[in-house]
Amino acid sequence: MKIIDIKVMNGPNYWSIRRHKLIVMRLDLEGLEEKPTNKIPGFIDRLKKLMPSLQEHRCSENYAGGFFHRVEEGTWMGHVVEHIALELQTLAGMDVGFGRTRETSTKGVYNVVFAYMEKKAGIYTANAAVSIAAALIAGTEYDLANDIQTLREIREDERLGPSTGSIVEEAIARGIPFIRLNRHSLVQLGYAMNQKRIQATVASTTSSIAVEIACDKEETKNLLEAAEIPVPRGIICYDEEDLELAAKKYGYPLVTKPVNGNHGKGASTDLKNWDELLVGFHAAKKYGRGIIVERFITGLDHRVLVINYKFVAAAIRKPAAVMGDGKSTIQQLIDKVNTDPRRGYGHEKVLTSIKVDDHTLKILTDKNLTLDSVLAKDKELWLKPTANLSTGGTSTDITDLVHPDNIFMCERIARIIGLDICGIDIMASSLSVPVTENGGAVLEVNAAPGFRMHISPAEGLPRNVAEPVIDMLFPPGTSARIPIIAVTGTNGKTTTTRLTAHIVKSMGYKVGFTTTDGIYIQNQMLMRGDCTGPVSSEFVLKDPSVDFAVLECARGGILRAGLGFHNCDIAIVTNVAADHLGLQGIDTLEQLARVKGVVPETVLPGGYAILNADDDLVYKMRESLNCKVAFFSMDENNPRIKAHCAAGGLAAIAENGYVTICKGTWKIRVDKISNIPLTFGGRAVFNVLNVLPSVLAGFIRGFKIEDIKQALETFIPSPGQTPGRMNMFQFRNFSVMVDYAHNTAGFEAIGKFLEKVDAHPKVGIIAGVGDRRDEDIIALGTTAAKMFDQIIIRQDKNLRGRSEDEIIDLMKQGIAQVDVSKVAEVFRKESEAIDYAISNAVKGSFVIICSDVVPDALDQIMRLKEADDLVESNGKLV
Repeated sequence: MKIIDIKVMNGPNYWSIRRHKLIVMRLDLEGLEEKPTNKIPGFIDRLKKLMPSLQEHRCSENYAGGFFHRVEEGTWMGHVVEHIALELQTLAGMDVGFGRTRETSTKGVYNVVFAYMEKKAGIYTANAAVSIAAALIAGTEYDLANDIQTLREIREDERLGPSTGSIVEEAIARGIPFIRLNRHSLVQLGYAMNQKRIQATVASTTSSIAVEIACDKEETKNLLEAAEIPVPRGIICYDEEDLELAAKKYGYPLVTKPVNGNHGKGASTDLKNWDELLVGFHAAKKYGRGIIVERFITGLDHRVLVINYKFVAAAIRKPAAVMGDGKSTIQQLIDKVNTDPRRGYGHEKVLTSIKVDDHTLKILTDKNLTLDSVLAKDKELWLKPTANLSTGGTSTDITDLVHPDNIFMCERIARIIGLDICGIDIMASSLSVPVTENGGAVLEVNAAPGFRMHISPAEGLPRNVAEPVIDMLFPPGTSARIPIIAVTGTNGKTTTTRLTAHIVKSMGYKVGFTTTDGIYIQNQMLMRGDCTGPVSSEFVLKDPSVDFAVLECARGGILRAGLGFHNCDIAIVTNVAADHLGLQGIDTLEQLARVKGVVPETVLPGGYAILNADDDLVYKMRESLNCKVAFFSMDENNPRIKAHCAAGGLAAIAENGYVTICKGTWKIRVDKISNIPLTFGGRAVFNVLNVLPSVLAGFIRGFKIEDIKQALETFIPSPGQTPGRMNMFQFRNFSVMVDYAHNTAGFEAIGKFLEKVDAHPKVGIIAGVGDRRDEDIIALGTTAAKMFDQIIIRQDKNLRGRSEDEIIDLMKQGIAQVDVSKVAEVFRKESEAIDYAISNAVKGSFVIICSDVVPDALDQIMRLKEADDLVESNGKLV
């Protein structure tokens, strides 16, 4: 049994539209294909012993223990690996439940699919699950606890913290998309121009001046004191001499903390003598030169949360502690506290397990105790100097008990500092009475306050404090999204994407679009190459200068990682034709249609899927959609179009020489086909087919017909606007056309165009693509032989798994099937083939270059044309 490949989905994908985070592991069972689980002696017993919690897996039997029943009955190892992967993550605090295992067209090879929460954890789990299954088969020991702990550590290292995570979850609940911008806590909420950002609980709306003030404890204290807010008396100390003066001035107990500290780092409290004060001073020195020394205020540690300058929650915090019973050691008491099911590793549960660290040992030493000491009955021992939940502290919600005067004071503090997300630490006996009356004081004001104590208190009501954050960032009536038009299909995607983007840009939008040529922001190419995957889509959706996105979505990206967006407003599917079959488990046209069908399935309920009614597989996609549907067709008498429009539907058709929109039974003629440059006077029929959905998309967006017409007539097929898509060059004695056609359907479309071109001979420069099936490469040769009078075979830059000779031989086989006498010239490099074709072109000929690397080919042809123009110019001068 071996892993062939592991892919990580992070968006709508071939396996699930709703479940975006999936691991897709291609697993070869090898000899185990002949050995289901009931033929492996002792396997079920070892599995139950190692992972008894699998009893909860219902599997297809739909009852607890159903999976074990399947194992006893006999199931294949891929299925077992799937369930092990799910349970392993659950045991590590990542409760996931979706999985499926499907056999591929290759015997013994399976796609094992399961959900994950964190990418690195998912990949680790895939490998570990196979190793666990192998150990169970062999009957060898396996350290499952090590895998569980490793996954916990990966989870804590990779996941968003509870505060950031709660804001993201609230955004998701409201349909607001998000993109994680780094591996830490920087997150984009919303898309492009409408985005907002958060980092932990600091928002893009938060004043940087306010954050600086909050981080300077002394400056904060001065501002609050000047505003008649009760604060502890104290000074900043830089050396032991200053420290001694502070001790004499304020007396004990004292508190020390760094001026620029946060989250309790370097803070020491209740320092009762010089020795303790000195230790606290040096602990704070690790975090900054200036140390705040102030009077220790007795009482309870309260945290008040103010968001958008409104009070939202309050809690009492208590450090990690144990209560003596007169019999147990302190270590035993800690162990007992950690058995609380609410406690876990890191942030996986409501409470964090108490860990003995240097702070704990120091506290014990200061009290002449050790971990083996027995604590007296009912005596409480604090084990940490601060009340942070991340070190095992607890919180109690008191939101409903806070006195109105204290609420007023806290909202005023947030205004004074200028923090729109503000945590205020108050030491007082209670917040149910004004702190001005019970001797309480404001200790600190925090930028990026933690939310965990409020969303998951140990006692009291949980508070959804992320809700007011999202309310602040996206007030009612504002949008977090931008319009997205997604384009997919086998052929015509790039031209349709470019034309659609041109129409949208003509309406005044700042458009970002992706194509097989590159990424464009407002017509500026920012990245070159095939940019039709999820990373490229995210590139556009992260750009704050963009307010409309048109995204080309190819098969490869969908299968490799899913889509780079969760929903779109309009999806266009141009067609489904035989291409890339036999790759990545996609062996049939029906499977390829399922891949392309991912895009229209992401359309929002109020949006439109624009489908090709002339293509049976595309037309069938309508059955699985939860949105509106519009169709396009080259045949106005297509019965599908007629029935759809009779029912009040929307369509675009080519009729009587016009591009026409059908709205119900009404016809709206947009433009003459012959007036649209992209159609080459109507001869490029396949480009008419590309115009129809673009026009329909513009109409759906509410663009005026006259504006769409003007956009169509200003979209000129050229290296600038449509690189590699029917780019024409007129030399003195012959014509040259460059096109990206690379599959049989693309060749056939070019062939129909050539039938209407009056030129002879027609010379084709073609190539086979290495990652296609033999029959596909042969078919290219056959189609080329029917189209061209002369054929030049060149080689792709990337052979994609085959040798040059192998591809060339298959191409020649296809040519011979049409005309045995037709001889093809062969060149290893595309540049050499182009040079040969143009230098040997006869008068009246038409050279078609089916290019692999379009920018290089265009540069070469333009250089050759400049030389040709120079010859003509010199000739005229003579």
